Amino acid sequence: MNIAAQLAEEGEKMNPLLPAWPEIIIGLLCFFIVFGFLGKKLLPSIENVLKERRDAIEGGMERAEVAQAEAQALLEQYRAELAEARHEAARITEHAREQGAALVAEMREEGQRQRESIVAAGHAQIEADKKQATAALRQDVGSLASQLASRIVGESLEDHARQSGVIDRFLDELEAKAAASAGAK
Repeated sequence: MNIAAQLAEEGEKMNPLLPAWPEIIIGLLCFFIVFGFLGKKLLPSIENVLKERRDAIEGGMERAEVAQAEAQALLEQYRAELAEARHEAARITEHAREQGAALVAEMREEGQRQRESIVAAGHAQIEADKKQATAALRQDVGSLASQLASRIVGESLEDHARQSGVIDRFLDELEAKAAASAGAK
């Protein structure tokens, strides 16, 4: 029973809310040792890591802002270059159209000149052929007419100058009649 009495006696002396003084001193001593160790060794490392992390985050944000500003500047530059390239392409296209139109007009004029020169050469050739055919026809008709007249008359019409004059007069009368009938139509 002695133990139970002793415990009861100690229970009255000892308050569970107030620890014993030696425990408080040992606890405080251990707290300050751990606090000092953490403060000297661990806290600076933690602060360095936190500082590096803060710098990395803030630096990353600043770099992101700088990169975004650079990207925006490049975007504006590309837009300006694209607009300039479109303007240049439109100018080149318009210039090519103008050159094409000028080339077409020039080729039409050249074709017109060539056509006119070919037509003029054709008319000149036709006129020359007509004169040559007329001269050959006059000679052949004159020869045939004189042979026919010689047979009808029964005597030879050998006088060449006379024969030529008669034939020319006859052919001129035929041409005048043909021109008069063409004019009447």
